[in-house]
Amino acid sequence: MIDRSEYRRRRRQLMRMAGRDAIVIVPAAPERVRNNDAHYPYRQDSDFQYLTGFGEPEAVLALIPGREQGETILFNRPRDPERERWDGRRSGQEGAVADYGMDDAFPIEDIDDILPGMIEGRSRVYYHFGRDTEFDLKLIGWVNRVRAQIRQGARPPHEIVALSHLLHDLRLYKSRDELRVMRRSARIAADAHVRAMQVTRPGMNEHEVEAELLHAFRRRGAVPSYEPIVGGGDNACVLHYRANNAPLHDGDLLLIDAGAEYQCYASDITRTFPVNGRFSPEQRALYEIVLAAQAAAIDEVRPGRSFIAYHEAAVRVITEGLLRLGLLKGGLERNLREETYRRYYMHKTGHWLGLDVHDVGDYRVDGEYRVLEPGMVVTVEPGLYVAADLAGVPARWRGIGIRIEDDVVVTRDAPEVITADVPRDPDAIEALMAGR
Repeated sequence: MIDRSEYRRRRRQLMRMAGRDAIVIVPAAPERVRNNDAHYPYRQDSDFQYLTGFGEPEAVLALIPGREQGETILFNRPRDPERERWDGRRSGQEGAVADYGMDDAFPIEDIDDILPGMIEGRSRVYYHFGRDTEFDLKLIGWVNRVRAQIRQGARPPHEIVALSHLLHDLRLYKSRDELRVMRRSARIAADAHVRAMQVTRPGMNEHEVEAELLHAFRRRGAVPSYEPIVGGGDNACVLHYRANNAPLHDGDLLLIDAGAEYQCYASDITRTFPVNGRFSPEQRALYEIVLAAQAAAIDEVRPGRSFIAYHEAAVRVITEGLLRLGLLKGGLERNLREETYRRYYMHKTGHWLGLDVHDVGDYRVDGEYRVLEPGMVVTVEPGLYVAADLAGVPARWRGIGIRIEDDVVVTRDAPEVITADVPRDPDAIEALMAGR
């Protein structure tokens, strides 16, 4: 659980970065209609969640550095016993102050009357322009109302600045509380993957395995952090496979890419294992290349190393392995230079992780890859994909897709793999599945 004091600290830090002549405006995520009068499950906007911990829709946060009447203002829904009888309890304005640490709160219906006055006198507005067209138009309307009163002495802002330049750099570095929640998310996802290994058998359908994952998430108070990938056989070679509706055959591998979201923080795990519990010689040979590549990459997740370093380490090991098996020809350096490995390994080795699965934060600063620092969290996920229709490849290698993914915290010392509870070693996987 993130303590209320941490949300307060985050808001103060953002206001210091924005400056005393600015205003920061962050709307909550809107509710989305699925069909007719049914909505998609509500999930708060990650930036709004990061700054408030407030999980309701129809809300707008305004941060106004130096404002004497209060710097942290929330516009949100008022209490309404009739609506709450249908949709659940609301915090209202009193709850926004008492439970979420706001300096003041106003009904969301009054925002058109109140917020333009708060914008007046501020030289810059920090806002995520382009995310929500409807809210963009509202903001422009509020600013124009201030501009229309220049002759009466009003001072409108002279620029709208992208909020991401400030806020997303803050989100890149995880606090102790955030890491505690992310470890919990990782444990939930790890237990689900272990359960999937234990129940999988030839003749099952991919969606039956997916159901085991979802059950494991929900019983621990989590939801999927993204749509799970459960791909057997050649389906594992489809990087974003989501159909999850094919039968699982004896002799195939099953690739599961699935993470849990707990208190809005994501985990992201991929494991690949044999449906019948035993790797074939070809499957094991490719698997051990990917496993060695992941180990080399994880070892590069250290402070002071470039973000790209762990991808380069994985690529070198994968290329060496493909040359050893005869799936690539020629010298190592030439293959690395010409990126011939991309025929079998076509994606990067990882990404930031946090409130979003592909979390925010620039990968490059001034044109150079960012240097890793303590508190950052990344995924490490090398793979090999030999599609069934890949020309020029001996038949024994075709239809094998493998990815191994873990979540890794950059610490002051050795990398911390927070998803290590799921077996990666092929012998350990076979032993787990033999004991099911």
